[in-house]
Amino acid sequence: MGEKEKEEKDWLRELCGDDAKLYDFLAGKLYRNPLAALSKEGLDILVGEAERESINDENYQKAMSKYKLVVDKAIFEASQNQEERSRYIKLIQEVVVKTSLAAEKAKEKAEKEGLTDHAASLGRRIESDRFLSERIEDVLKVASLYYNERLELQRTEEGKRTRGVARREKQQREEREETPEERKDKKRSKARMEEKHEDEREDKLEEKRDEERGEARREKILETRREEDAEKSA
Repeated sequence: MGEKEKEEKDWLRELCGDDAKLYDFLAGKLYRNPLAALSKEGLDILVGEAERESINDENYQKAMSKYKLVVDKAIFEASQNQEERSRYIKLIQEVVVKTSLAAEKAKEKAEKEGLTDHAASLGRRIESDRFLSERIEDVLKVASLYYNERLELQRTEEGKRTRGVARREKQQREEREETPEERKDKKRSKARMEEKHEDEREDKLEEKRDEERGEARREKILETRREEDAEKSA
């Protein structure tokens, strides 16, 4: 596991607190880069594809894979559209019911064929779906905090890349515009080197500021979570 991936796992664990079951579920459900990982198809299209696989072709394994795409995408979209939260909850719960039915049929088939390991895996899938249905509110709350932080970090990284590209382009442009005499000018070369070092120092300062802002943002999120948990237990 890379250092950044470990940091995100630790962050998710902090968001889940002492709720080990919630952490275990979300650790295998959430994506570090949701915009790249999730299907670009609309939810209605994905649901229709899954139902055709399940009902018409009785390809239950493939149907479950399609339903998983629906649930994963719906969880992310719900985290970004809080005003439509209830609509997404209803959709997820409906899809979970369909997934469980497909999983039950696939499990029965696996048991008849003596595929015990596969049947056990499907049993765990059914338990996971049951957990999602029962804990959907908690799942969406933590998913929202996690995904919003991931997107913020991605925006920060994109900002650093943009600044780096802009500086390289500026340097290349200045080099192209220099005359041979200017290239030989030691004073000008020294000034450019000092400017480069200043840019590097500014990059490091900005990176430190980004880290400090991120730490403050995360601490504020965790403090809010702790206050909410205290109110629930009071």
